[in-house]
Amino acid sequence: MRNFSSLVILGVALVLSVQTFAQGNARGNIGESPYDVIRYWAEPFQEFGFGFGGNSGVWAESPDRIIIAQRGETHLPYPLPDDFHGFAGELGINVLSDTNRRYWQNCLYVVNGDGEPIEIWDHLDYLCEGADGPGPHRVRISPYDPEQRIWLIHETFHQIYVIANDGSEVLATYGEKGVSGNDETHFGRPQDVAFLPDGRILIADGLDNHRVMVMDNDMNYLGEFGGPGDGPGQFNTIHAIGIGPEGRVFVLDRAGGEVNLFRTTDDPAVFEFERSIGSPLTLPLDIIVNENDFWITDLGPLRFVNFDFEGNLKYTWLVPRDLPDGYIEVHTFTVDSDGNMIGGDNQYGRSQKFIPKQGADAELLIEPPWTAN
Repeated sequence: MRNFSSLVILGVALVLSVQTFAQGNARGNIGESPYDVIRYWAEPFQEFGFGFGGNSGVWAESPDRIIIAQRGETHLPYPLPDDFHGFAGELGINVLSDTNRRYWQNCLYVVNGDGEPIEIWDHLDYLCEGADGPGPHRVRISPYDPEQRIWLIHETFHQIYVIANDGSEVLATYGEKGVSGNDETHFGRPQDVAFLPDGRILIADGLDNHRVMVMDNDMNYLGEFGGPGDGPGQFNTIHAIGIGPEGRVFVLDRAGGEVNLFRTTDDPAVFEFERSIGSPLTLPLDIIVNENDFWITDLGPLRFVNFDFEGNLKYTWLVPRDLPDGYIEVHTFTVDSDGNMIGGDNQYGRSQKFIPKQGADAELLIEPPWTAN
């Protein structure tokens, strides 16, 4: 009887250890997703032989107008299955690593709330052509811009483009194409941009320079904060940035595995470090800040993680990898004014829509990004 009891205890311990291992770096209150996935939401529009590329930037301007930046399109093998749904991950292709299949075409397009393409900006493909790296990284729109201009951050070219809302033209270009630098007018693989209510613009100049640049409303340099290192307020690689109430600025340190919280000061060029949140994270990818808390996506395992501003872990839900609804990474996510979320996968190569489950706890749903009233 004693041996049988020992075996039972050992079996329970093994099950628990397997569950812990399966959850990887996930910890705290891990629960179910409050969302349902709309299966095969993104409608393919490519020419025969091509599929979506890595969806690195997604922005929901409204519930019926979602702007997507993808890292080109993916050249597909032949023949294709009869029930193929347009994304290379369905064929076992990783669009991030299989760069030989990447073609710089249809890098920017717009879909409606049903995932149907309504605008394809192939006249802007020249912004991506010839890139020998990942290319476009983020798409953002300032909530304080009456013209709703689109900001496209191009990691490989070390540039940032400002595009008319209808995609008709490029209104401004910042940085020197193909030239990395750390002065006031150059970037080193920039990753993100964020907008303060007073008009200042923050540039996450992240992979080479590990700094946040502070610019005025006309993109004139005011100062910077951060810098490389492991000390308080320093970074290894900045991947995303979000703005919260009362002057809070949240900066994701991807390789450093944490979120660093800063505050504005009376000096428009100076930001004070307040605290590190979340360490150890595995590979934080994107962030949305709400009124009292914020959400990030992280890898190892892939999950959505919710923290309050004091750094307390509130909730986590895991994102499955298995198809047809799974992800390898939620590189970017956006929430529309109806509370629907769209997440871009940079490896399977597509975007999917998440809608709140009926009866879902409102505290577990991600709201649109915080903006000042």
